[in-house]
Amino acid sequence: MPGQTYTEMRPVAALTGVVSAVWVQHVDPGAEPHRQRHLPNGSVDVVCRVGAAPQIVGPRTAPVVDVLPAGTTVVGARLRPEAAGAVLGVPARELVDRTVDAAELWSVVADRLGDDLTGGGHDRGIARLLQRALLDAIGDAQPVDPVVAETVRRLEQGGAGTLTAIRSDLYVSERHLRRRIGEAVGLAPKPLQRMLRFQRFLAATQLARARDEQPGGAGLAPLAAAAGYADESHLNRECRRLTGPTAGGFLAETDRTCGCGHDHGPSIARFLGGAPLSAAAGVDPATIA
Repeated sequence: MPGQTYTEMRPVAALTGVVSAVWVQHVDPGAEPHRQRHLPNGSVDVVCRVGAAPQIVGPRTAPVVDVLPAGTTVVGARLRPEAAGAVLGVPARELVDRTVDAAELWSVVADRLGDDLTGGGHDRGIARLLQRALLDAIGDAQPVDPVVAETVRRLEQGGAGTLTAIRSDLYVSERHLRRRIGEAVGLAPKPLQRMLRFQRFLAATQLARARDEQPGGAGLAPLAAAAGYADESHLNRECRRLTGPTAGGFLAETDRTCGCGHDHGPSIARFLGGAPLSAAAGVDPATIA
Protein backbone atom coordinates (compact mmCIF):
# COMPACT_ATOMS: atom_id res chain seq x y z
CA MET A 1 0.00 0.00 0.00
CA PRO A 2 1.36 3.47 -0.82
CA GLY A 3 2.53 5.43 2.18
CA GLN A 4 3.58 2.60 4.48
CA THR A 5 6.51 0.18 4.69
CA TYR A 6 7.29 -2.87 6.78
CA THR A 7 10.74 -4.43 7.17
CA GLU A 8 11.64 -7.61 9.05
CA MET A 9 15.11 -8.65 10.17
CA ARG A 10 16.52 -11.72 11.80
CA PRO A 11 17.59 -11.17 15.42
CA VAL A 12 21.21 -11.14 16.51
CA ALA A 13 22.70 -14.54 17.33
CA ALA A 14 22.37 -14.03 21.08
CA LEU A 15 18.59 -13.57 20.71
CA THR A 16 17.78 -16.33 18.22
CA GLY A 17 16.60 -18.67 20.96
CA VAL A 18 14.02 -16.22 22.25
CA VAL A 19 13.18 -13.83 19.37
CA SER A 20 11.84 -14.94 15.99
CA ALA A 21 11.99 -11.57 14.21
CA VAL A 22 12.62 -7.86 14.64
CA TRP A 23 10.54 -5.47 12.56
CA VAL A 24 10.13 -1.79 11.75
CA GLN A 25 6.99 -0.24 10.25
CA HIS A 26 6.57 3.30 8.92
CA VAL A 27 3.49 5.27 7.90
CA ASP A 28 4.67 8.24 5.84
CA PRO A 29 3.82 11.79 6.93
CA GLY A 30 0.82 12.94 4.93
CA ALA A 31 -0.29 9.38 4.15
CA GLU A 32 -3.69 7.98 5.01
CA PRO A 33 -3.87 6.26 8.44
CA HIS A 34 -2.91 2.60 8.07
CA ARG A 35 -5.33 -0.08 9.25
CA GLN A 36 -3.27 -2.92 10.71
CA ARG A 37 -4.85 -6.30 11.49
CA HIS A 38 -3.01 -8.22 14.25
CA LEU A 39 -3.62 -11.97 14.36
CA PRO A 40 -3.42 -14.47 17.20
CA ASN A 41 -0.10 -16.24 16.59
CA GLY A 42 0.91 -17.63 19.99
CA SER A 43 3.59 -14.98 20.51
CA VAL A 44 4.27 -11.96 22.70
CA ASP A 45 5.52 -8.76 21.04
CA VAL A 46 7.71 -6.06 22.50
CA VAL A 47 6.56 -2.93 20.66
CA CYS A 48 7.58 0.72 20.75
CA ARG A 49 6.14 3.57 18.74
CA VAL A 50 9.01 5.99 18.29
CA GLY A 51 8.46 8.84 20.71
CA ALA A 52 6.36 6.76 23.12
CA ALA A 53 7.04 4.30 25.92
CA PRO A 54 7.61 0.67 24.91
CA GLN A 55 4.83 -1.84 25.50
CA ILE A 56 4.47 -5.58 25.84
CA VAL A 57 1.60 -7.06 23.84
CA GLY A 58 0.52 -10.39 25.29
CA PRO A 59 -0.66 -13.40 23.29
CA ARG A 60 -3.95 -12.72 21.55
CA THR A 61 -6.94 -15.02 21.37
CA ALA A 62 -8.79 -12.98 18.72
CA PRO A 63 -7.82 -10.59 15.91
CA VAL A 64 -7.32 -6.93 16.77
CA VAL A 65 -7.38 -4.00 14.32
CA ASP A 66 -5.07 -1.09 15.07
CA VAL A 67 -4.95 2.23 13.19
CA LEU A 68 -1.51 3.80 12.74
CA PRO A 69 -1.66 7.56 12.10
CA ALA A 70 0.42 9.29 9.46
CA GLY A 71 4.01 9.82 10.54
CA THR A 72 4.08 6.78 12.83
CA THR A 73 7.17 4.60 13.17
CA VAL A 74 6.90 1.39 15.15
CA VAL A 75 9.71 -1.02 16.06
CA GLY A 76 9.03 -4.43 17.54
CA ALA A 77 10.43 -7.82 18.42
CA ARG A 78 8.38 -11.00 18.33
CA LEU A 79 9.27 -13.39 21.12
CA ARG A 80 9.22 -17.08 20.32
CA PRO A 81 6.11 -18.67 21.90
CA GLU A 82 8.04 -20.95 24.25
CA ALA A 83 10.28 -18.12 25.50
CA ALA A 84 7.74 -15.54 26.65
CA GLY A 85 7.27 -16.65 30.25
CA ALA A 86 10.98 -17.23 30.85
CA VAL A 87 12.07 -13.93 29.28
CA LEU A 88 9.43 -11.76 30.95
CA GLY A 89 9.74 -13.36 34.36
CA VAL A 90 5.98 -13.80 34.82
CA PRO A 91 3.62 -16.59 33.77
CA ALA A 92 2.61 -15.71 30.21
CA ARG A 93 -1.03 -16.52 31.00
CA GLU A 94 -1.13 -13.25 32.99
CA LEU A 95 -0.62 -11.31 29.74
CA VAL A 96 -3.24 -12.97 27.53
CA ASP A 97 -5.18 -10.32 25.56
CA ARG A 98 -3.41 -7.56 27.49
CA THR A 99 -1.06 -4.73 26.53
CA VAL A 100 1.08 -3.43 29.38
CA ASP A 101 3.80 -0.84 29.69
CA ALA A 102 7.17 -2.53 29.46
CA ALA A 103 8.19 -0.57 32.58
CA GLU A 104 5.96 -2.87 34.65
CA LEU A 105 8.36 -5.74 33.95
CA TRP A 106 11.61 -4.11 32.77
CA SER A 107 11.57 -0.66 34.36
CA VAL A 108 15.14 0.54 33.85
CA VAL A 109 15.58 -1.00 30.41
CA ALA A 110 12.15 0.22 29.27
CA ASP A 111 12.93 3.78 30.34
CA ARG A 112 16.24 3.74 28.50
CA LEU A 113 14.71 2.24 25.38
CA GLY A 114 12.00 4.89 25.27
CA ASP A 115 14.60 7.64 25.56
CA ASP A 116 16.92 6.10 22.94
CA LEU A 117 14.17 5.73 20.35
CA THR A 118 12.76 9.23 20.76
CA GLY A 119 14.98 10.59 18.00
CA GLY A 120 14.05 7.90 15.50
CA GLY A 121 16.69 6.96 12.93
CA HIS A 122 17.07 4.44 10.12
CA ASP A 123 15.53 0.97 10.35
CA ARG A 124 18.73 -0.91 11.10
CA GLY A 125 19.68 1.56 13.84
CA ILE A 126 16.26 1.42 15.48
CA ALA A 127 16.34 -2.40 15.41
CA ARG A 128 19.81 -2.34 16.95
CA LEU A 129 18.65 -0.21 19.88
CA LEU A 130 15.71 -2.51 20.58
CA GLN A 131 17.85 -5.62 20.49
CA ARG A 132 20.46 -4.14 22.82
CA ALA A 133 17.71 -3.37 25.31
CA LEU A 134 16.35 -6.91 25.01
CA LEU A 135 19.79 -8.38 25.59
CA ASP A 136 20.04 -6.36 28.81
CA ALA A 137 16.55 -7.39 29.86
CA ILE A 138 17.02 -11.14 29.42
CA GLY A 139 20.41 -11.34 31.11
CA ASP A 140 18.92 -12.96 34.23
CA ALA A 141 16.06 -14.79 32.52
CA GLN A 142 15.17 -18.34 33.41
CA PRO A 143 15.98 -21.02 30.82
CA VAL A 144 13.26 -21.93 28.32
CA ASP A 145 11.27 -25.03 29.28
CA PRO A 146 12.64 -27.78 26.98
CA VAL A 147 9.32 -29.68 26.92
CA VAL A 148 7.45 -26.57 25.77
CA ALA A 149 10.19 -25.72 23.26
CA GLU A 150 9.97 -29.18 21.68
CA THR A 151 6.18 -29.04 21.64
CA VAL A 152 6.21 -25.68 19.85
CA ARG A 153 8.82 -26.92 17.38
CA ARG A 154 6.67 -29.91 16.45
CA LEU A 155 3.50 -27.86 16.17
CA GLU A 156 5.28 -25.37 13.92
CA GLN A 157 6.47 -28.12 11.60
CA GLY A 158 3.19 -30.06 11.54
CA GLY A 159 3.40 -33.62 10.27
CA ALA A 160 3.57 -35.88 13.31
CA GLY A 161 3.04 -32.92 15.60
CA THR A 162 -0.34 -33.93 17.02
CA LEU A 163 -0.77 -33.20 20.69
CA THR A 164 -1.41 -36.87 21.49
CA ALA A 165 1.82 -37.93 19.75
CA ILE A 166 3.77 -35.15 21.43
CA ARG A 167 2.55 -36.10 24.91
CA SER A 168 3.40 -39.71 24.26
CA ASP A 169 6.88 -38.98 22.92
CA LEU A 170 7.72 -36.54 25.73
CA TYR A 171 6.21 -38.70 28.49
CA VAL A 172 3.97 -35.96 29.87
CA SER A 173 0.31 -36.05 30.79
CA GLU A 174 -2.30 -33.80 29.20
CA ARG A 175 -2.68 -31.88 32.48
CA HIS A 176 1.08 -31.48 32.90
CA LEU A 177 1.60 -30.24 29.35
CA ARG A 178 -1.31 -27.81 29.66
CA ARG A 179 0.19 -26.31 32.82
CA ARG A 180 3.67 -25.92 31.36
CA ILE A 181 2.45 -24.43 28.08
CA GLY A 182 0.13 -22.09 29.99
CA GLU A 183 3.02 -20.72 32.05
CA ALA A 184 5.45 -20.40 29.13
CA VAL A 185 3.16 -19.40 26.24
CA GLY A 186 0.01 -18.22 27.99
CA LEU A 187 -2.38 -20.42 25.99
CA ALA A 188 -3.82 -23.89 26.18
CA PRO A 189 -2.22 -26.47 23.85
CA LYS A 190 -5.17 -26.77 21.46
CA PRO A 191 -5.56 -23.04 20.69
CA LEU A 192 -1.79 -22.82 20.27
CA GLN A 193 -1.91 -25.69 17.80
CA ARG A 194 -4.61 -23.88 15.79
CA MET A 195 -2.60 -20.64 15.67
CA LEU A 196 0.63 -22.32 14.58
CA ARG A 197 -1.19 -24.35 11.92
CA PHE A 198 -2.60 -21.13 10.49
CA GLN A 199 0.89 -19.62 10.55
CA ARG A 200 2.03 -22.60 8.43
CA PHE A 201 -0.70 -21.75 5.95
CA LEU A 202 0.41 -18.10 5.87
CA ALA A 203 4.01 -19.21 5.38
CA ALA A 204 2.95 -21.21 2.33
CA THR A 205 1.14 -18.19 0.87
CA GLN A 206 4.19 -15.97 1.47
CA LEU A 207 6.41 -18.54 -0.22
CA ALA A 208 4.08 -18.50 -3.21
CA ARG A 209 4.34 -14.72 -3.41
CA ALA A 210 8.14 -14.90 -3.17
CA ARG A 211 8.04 -17.19 -6.23
CA ASP A 212 5.78 -14.75 -8.09
CA GLU A 213 2.92 -17.18 -7.82
CA GLN A 214 -0.63 -16.26 -6.87
CA PRO A 215 -1.51 -17.87 -3.51
CA GLY A 216 -4.45 -20.15 -4.07
CA GLY A 217 -4.26 -19.67 -7.81
CA ALA A 218 -5.02 -23.37 -8.26
CA GLY A 219 -7.48 -23.33 -5.36
CA LEU A 220 -6.85 -23.20 -1.64
CA ALA A 221 -7.28 -26.93 -1.06
CA PRO A 222 -3.61 -27.86 -1.74
CA LEU A 223 -2.34 -25.11 0.58
CA ALA A 224 -4.88 -26.11 3.24
CA ALA A 225 -3.83 -29.75 3.06
CA ALA A 226 -0.13 -28.88 3.20
CA ALA A 227 -0.73 -26.82 6.34
CA GLY A 228 -2.59 -29.67 8.04
CA TYR A 229 -6.26 -28.79 7.50
CA ALA A 230 -8.78 -31.52 6.74
CA ASP A 231 -10.17 -29.56 3.81
CA GLU A 232 -10.83 -26.04 2.55
CA SER A 233 -13.92 -25.70 4.75
CA HIS A 234 -11.81 -26.47 7.80
CA LEU A 235 -9.35 -23.76 6.73
CA ASN A 236 -12.15 -21.22 6.26
CA ARG A 237 -13.61 -21.93 9.73
CA GLU A 238 -10.23 -21.47 11.36
CA CYS A 239 -9.46 -18.39 9.27
CA ARG A 240 -12.69 -16.72 10.40
CA ARG A 241 -11.83 -17.56 14.00
CA LEU A 242 -8.30 -16.15 13.78
CA THR A 243 -8.67 -13.27 11.30
CA GLY A 244 -12.36 -12.40 10.77
CA PRO A 245 -12.82 -12.97 7.00
CA THR A 246 -12.64 -16.23 5.06
CA ALA A 247 -9.30 -17.44 3.71
CA GLY A 248 -10.00 -15.97 0.28
CA GLY A 249 -11.01 -12.62 1.74
CA PHE A 250 -8.01 -12.55 4.05
CA LEU A 251 -5.59 -13.34 1.20
CA ALA A 252 -7.12 -10.54 -0.87
CA GLU A 253 -6.55 -8.17 2.04
CA THR A 254 -2.92 -9.26 2.48
CA ASP A 255 -2.39 -8.81 -1.27
CA ARG A 256 -3.28 -5.16 -0.78
CA THR A 257 -1.32 -4.61 2.43
CA CYS A 258 1.71 -6.87 1.88
CA GLY A 259 1.91 -7.15 -1.89
CA CYS A 260 3.92 -3.94 -2.12
CA GLY A 261 7.23 -5.50 -1.15
CA HIS A 262 6.75 -6.57 2.47
CA ASP A 263 9.04 -9.45 3.41
CA HIS A 264 7.89 -11.55 6.36
CA GLY A 265 10.59 -14.14 5.79
CA PRO A 266 12.37 -14.01 9.18
CA SER A 267 9.20 -14.54 11.24
CA ILE A 268 7.80 -17.40 9.17
CA ALA A 269 10.96 -19.17 7.99
CA ARG A 270 10.68 -21.57 10.92
CA PHE A 271 7.41 -22.87 9.45
CA LEU A 272 9.29 -23.72 6.25
CA GLY A 273 12.08 -25.68 7.88
CA GLY A 274 14.24 -22.57 8.35
CA ALA A 275 14.67 -21.75 4.67
CA PRO A 276 14.44 -18.01 3.90
CA LEU A 277 11.69 -16.89 1.57
CA SER A 278 13.99 -14.68 -0.44
CA ALA A 279 17.41 -13.08 -0.44
CA ALA A 280 15.84 -10.05 1.26
CA ALA A 281 15.19 -12.18 4.34
CA GLY A 282 18.86 -12.97 4.77
CA VAL A 283 19.98 -9.94 6.77
CA ASP A 284 23.33 -10.69 8.36
CA PRO A 285 22.80 -10.53 12.17
CA ALA A 286 26.42 -9.48 12.60
CA THR A 287 25.56 -6.14 11.04
CA ILE A 288 22.96 -5.50 13.75
CA ALA A 289 24.98 -6.52 16.83
